[in-house]
Amino acid sequence: MIEDPEHLVRAAQGGDTLAMSQLLDQLAPYVGRICAPIALSNGPDAAQEALVAVFRSLRTLKDPAALFGWVRAIAIREAIRVARQDQRQVVADLADLPARDDPQLAVDIRDTLARLSPEHRALLVLRDLEGLDERDAAALLEVPAGTAKSRLHRARESFRKAWAS
Repeated sequence: MIEDPEHLVRAAQGGDTLAMSQLLDQLAPYVGRICAPIALSNGPDAAQEALVAVFRSLRTLKDPAALFGWVRAIAIREAIRVARQDQRQVVADLADLPARDDPQLAVDIRDTLARLSPEHRALLVLRDLEGLDERDAAALLEVPAGTAKSRLHRARESFRKAWAS
């Protein structure tokens, strides 16, 4: 039986370990969907880090109705942090991308996203997958709205160029 997340939050904040476990189980797929396109191959690590942060900070959540927005902010922050730590990932120069129909490389969304910075991937996820406007995305990423808007424009242009080539 799946319980109401708000009820689980209140119970977990009160020290109910079973409620905390159920809450984290319910949040795991949501967090994974946010972290995967930002942290790419490190998506599972980012999701785990985000769930650990949720576990540690749940007592600070004042309004259980705001759970998913609060968790989304944590997941975005952790996904960007994990993606930045991956020193092996180098953002490719878009001029060096192979042609879309190149038989040596099947260009898909994941390959295209890998060519973008974690910040650009985060904006694309927040805006195009989560449906947030630039102002809300900027607030989550702790940047000015104008910065978010210009980064989103550059991210979309980079994605289009990478996908079309």
